[in-house]
Amino acid sequence: MSSRSSVVHVACQLTLATVIAASEPPAPSQSAAGIPVARAVSDPIAIGTRRELFVDDFLIESLRDARRTLHHPTPREIAIVHDAAWEGAGSGYHTLIPVDGLLRLYYRGSKLGVEKGQLLLGPEVYCLAESRDGGRTFIKPKLGLFEHEGSKDNNIVWSGVGTHNFSPFHDTRSDCPAESRFKALGGLASEGGLFAFHSADGIRWTLMRKEPVVTEGAFDSQNLAFWDPTAGLYRVYFRTFTGGITTGKVWQPEGFRAIRTATSADFLHWEHPTDLQYKDSPAEHLYTNQIAPYPRAPHLLLGFPTRYVERGWSDSMRALPQREQREQRAEAHLRYGTALTEGLIMASRDGVNFERWNEAFLRPGPERPATWIYGHQFIVWNMAETASDLPGAASEHSLYATEGSWHGAGNAIRRYTLRLDGFVSVQAPLRGGELLSKVLTFAGNSLTLNFATSAAGDIRVEIQNPDGKSLPGFAIDDCEPLFGDTVQRTVTWKQGGDLSALTGRPVRLRFELRDADLYSLKFEKAH
Repeated sequence: MSSRSSVVHVACQLTLATVIAASEPPAPSQSAAGIPVARAVSDPIAIGTRRELFVDDFLIESLRDARRTLHHPTPREIAIVHDAAWEGAGSGYHTLIPVDGLLRLYYRGSKLGVEKGQLLLGPEVYCLAESRDGGRTFIKPKLGLFEHEGSKDNNIVWSGVGTHNFSPFHDTRSDCPAESRFKALGGLASEGGLFAFHSADGIRWTLMRKEPVVTEGAFDSQNLAFWDPTAGLYRVYFRTFTGGITTGKVWQPEGFRAIRTATSADFLHWEHPTDLQYKDSPAEHLYTNQIAPYPRAPHLLLGFPTRYVERGWSDSMRALPQREQREQRAEAHLRYGTALTEGLIMASRDGVNFERWNEAFLRPGPERPATWIYGHQFIVWNMAETASDLPGAASEHSLYATEGSWHGAGNAIRRYTLRLDGFVSVQAPLRGGELLSKVLTFAGNSLTLNFATSAAGDIRVEIQNPDGKSLPGFAIDDCEPLFGDTVQRTVTWKQGGDLSALTGRPVRLRFELRDADLYSLKFEKAH
């Protein structure tokens, strides 16, 4: 990723057309550490007691002998297999909702296959599974709501308009009516657009109105919405195409699969439709978007879109797993056999402008059956904080992604884990590196870090005035070195860790890192 500041001008409704106009910054002065500091200091960034991550470069003024490094989830066990009679290899568009002490997993159940050069699609239903073991496995409750082949002994939670991409969420708006505690969007262009649903318990659903609430778009993906507590409004993210046009209810795609957003005060009336804009990223097909407020820092919107790549036939494609099945799929359509998918990560602070990492966040991984195919590594919408497999270790994130498709009784979801805030770190080698923050103000009285070092490495922090001069008692040599691997450690100096005298004062933070990763920082209101 480039940390160079750019201005990306994107024509209205053309997400991925990039015209970058970058101007040279003013000649920098030097801080006491020799790190460039811009001469002109803009208004300080007021971070209060927010947790700040480095998944974007929002707080970074400059790096010296250090870099931002993207980290990758660790694969764990298969959490669920979609092998029920009403499910199949086409099951997808998963949503995870932590609620009432358990984890709920919503997903579309559907058959998928290829036979004699023809694509075979079965009926679609929306299903619910639950985890009571901390997200490691999910079971399918018998809900008794919808009939399948003469029986209601199943976990089907919705069948009807919007079933293809029904995407529910838990509405955390403080004055949300009890009957609308859960909401959802679902629908296709052929159905008229996206319809709004609500539910008191997340199990029994009804339409909020008969007509669709969003009508201009492609919608042939997982389209989602949520309450943004920082902005105080609802946001929707849905499929579009760059340069696409709508003729009646038929979408004529041109260009790239892309993502559009809009906002609403009441979930029914949506306005300000805008295509997402990206910093320093090429035009690419983006399938799902999986955007949501990051639970530990809800002012930061994280997205985990699916990158779709058509590679065509080559020696490497033929060497990938299950060539015979790949060739069968290609008989129906070349892309069914030779397209590949993987998970990306991106971040935004306004819901429209995203810094997208061009490198894959969740690669297809080691070659094995049911991988390196179109439909692999679609990341489930939302993550959960779960206990570590290591006794006594800090909790971690559990993320989930699809595995397998097209063939067999059903595909699956695999669990992955990542340290809390562990998406991106500022990293430096043992010889040392430095991070200088932009000018900021804070509202706490202590500074805590999420970091990891080697046994020989460490981190020290200096607090400076806006001109780059260390404040008395808070110079780098006054800081007690931090070493270890923890999601929360308080920074101390020779005089202690009390920052009360600096609260609300414009400052810079200078980090000295040696064989260390810095994941996040947070000013706390310590007692």
